[in-house]
Amino acid sequence: MKKICFVTTISSTLNAFVLETAKYLHENGEYDITFICDYDENFKNSLPEFVTYIPVRMSRGIDLSGFKAVFEMYKIFKKNKFDIVQYSTPNASFYAAIASKLANVPVRLYCQWGIVYVGFKGIRRSIFKTIEKTVCKFSTWIEPDSYGNFYFSHEEGLYTTEKSSVVWNGSASGVDLMKFDISQKSVWRTEIRQKYSVDRDTFLIGFVGRITGDKGINELFGACRALFNKKPNSLLLLIGDTEKSDSVNEELYKWSLSEERVIYCGKTNEVEKYLSAMDVFVLPSYREGFGSVVIEAEAMGVPVIVTDIPGPTDAMVEGKTGIVIKKADVASLVDALLFLNENMEVGKIMGEEGHHYVYNNFEGEKLKQFILEDRNKLLIEVENDKKRT
Repeated sequence: MKKICFVTTISSTLNAFVLETAKYLHENGEYDITFICDYDENFKNSLPEFVTYIPVRMSRGIDLSGFKAVFEMYKIFKKNKFDIVQYSTPNASFYAAIASKLANVPVRLYCQWGIVYVGFKGIRRSIFKTIEKTVCKFSTWIEPDSYGNFYFSHEEGLYTTEKSSVVWNGSASGVDLMKFDISQKSVWRTEIRQKYSVDRDTFLIGFVGRITGDKGINELFGACRALFNKKPNSLLLLIGDTEKSDSVNEELYKWSLSEERVIYCGKTNEVEKYLSAMDVFVLPSYREGFGSVVIEAEAMGVPVIVTDIPGPTDAMVEGKTGIVIKKADVASLVDALLFLNENMEVGKIMGEEGHHYVYNNFEGEKLKQFILEDRNKLLIEVENDKKRT
């Protein structure tokens, strides 16, 4: 069997974006599967038997443990002789790119699911851009998950077109249309609105993600505070980890906690139900690899509002499935929310268009087929290079 190792910093990335693809590669492409990430006992116990799990201590942010992670991965790669090492997320990619280069792994595949330095300035931006260029240099192939980041990376000189590609239409894993089942939207919409005592006529704004500045949470809070004054029958639903980062404006955060029209729902494994309850989904992010939750919202027939950054703008059609606003601009977000609040029929049509768009361009099972073909092609090219030399 062909041997592939997937590396990410934490287990949640593997669980959300890799596991189903790995299963498809194993069942349809005869791939032997290995996962590497920071140790997670629950994740280890949840994995199917065909996955070999090797924990390596890693954490978000820069620390000295990275040197040990590189050395441990090097030993793992040398021992197991993988045909492909695929890595994503900032720290894991840096460590795995170095280790797999030293171990002479034939295919060193960087799945560029976001570019961390985009939101940085000054010396910090320079340092993280250098790290990004190092990862790209040590990789034999790079696959960003959006055309926006593909073109941005070329303009930044991170890598060339001869060393990179986007699989199909982008995204890390597409959308599982069995899970995000549009036929259940009416049922789920009623269920969630009843759960939180939301009137059927309430204009429900939704957000899915971390409570952090680079997700645009400050702009979202500011825009909703302004909107609530103009349209009292509006409400904000926040899905995800409720712990905030230091980048969140303290005054706006306190307002969100005291405002009864802001509801913190916490984490859920049934995000499709919450999306169904929304009248609009908002992702006012500063940077994204792709923004998978955008296509998940569209799959459930919900119009979207996204910022003018690579990734999310590749996941929708401006003016047809949603609205594009300026990054870090409260006024443009307020205008977009007011428009959809006052033109509900337009929002409904955008939602319908969004569902069709996702069905035709980001269906998960189709994407898995393209990924399998891509991985096989990368291995064939390695064999052809060996024959030529």
